[in-house]
Amino acid sequence: MQATPSITVLAEPEWQARQAAHEARVQMWLGPHQARAARGEKHPVYDFLFSYYAFRPAWLRRWHPGPDVVLAGEAAREFLRRPGYRETAGGVGVDPATLRPARREFVAWLRDLLAAMRERPPFFGCFGLHEWAMVYRQAPDKVRHHGWPLRFSPGELARIVEGQALCCTHHDAFRFFTPPARPLNRVQPARETVSEHEQRGCLHANMDLYKWAFKLAPFTPSELLADCFELARDIREVDMRASPYDLGALGFAPIAIETAAGREEYERAQRGFTTRGEPLRARLITLCERLLAE
Repeated sequence: MQATPSITVLAEPEWQARQAAHEARVQMWLGPHQARAARGEKHPVYDFLFSYYAFRPAWLRRWHPGPDVVLAGEAAREFLRRPGYRETAGGVGVDPATLRPARREFVAWLRDLLAAMRERPPFFGCFGLHEWAMVYRQAPDKVRHHGWPLRFSPGELARIVEGQALCCTHHDAFRFFTPPARPLNRVQPARETVSEHEQRGCLHANMDLYKWAFKLAPFTPSELLADCFELARDIREVDMRASPYDLGALGFAPIAIETAAGREEYERAQRGFTTRGEPLRARLITLCERLLAE
């Protein structure tokens, strides 16, 4: 028999304080993004967190308590307008029983993926070359961030890529490799083989903890969602600092992975992000298991 989950009842002042704290925390990130968007400005580092991941700022700002938390007080009734919430004894809470069968299949797949990554040894030998492979032998007007200069000429950039082993394990990075770069990669990750290749040393795999957190909304506690976003934001900075782009005008000093010292710096950051990602991955696994227990 499965144990009955313990229920936490939050008084109205308590959950409203948590709600306000979350909104203030994420506004530090959302405010500058929305100001740039209003001015029509693009940012090669931070826009990725809202364009590629496609989770609206308003959704990130919206606070959710997570399963097995009941919000007391009349103001909690506002949550009944949101999908997944039900009135219960003592107040209002998100109900895992509302999870549709198709989403349950996804949650089971995600639980298995995250668990496999937890057991699989991390790999730290890619040195961020995925961004280089995305511009390798690419026409200048086709380069994704063509509004920003590259640190090397096309010929020198190609020499750097060809002089190091490409070993990207992340499908969603590999699919943006230029056609000439793809055969140079040690593996050929595909959507169907994500569970075979995904590993926790990968910067993009740790950034994707944010993606998995918001795909479990509204069941994901917003504190966990914000923790995953913060990690993704920090990783994105390193990701682009290690890229071939010159972003010095934005205050991002390059991590020169074309040198031994730069590769060492990148690996140190990579190991640090892997360590930071471990408890977040564990919290997501626990959430998946809770949702599947219904």
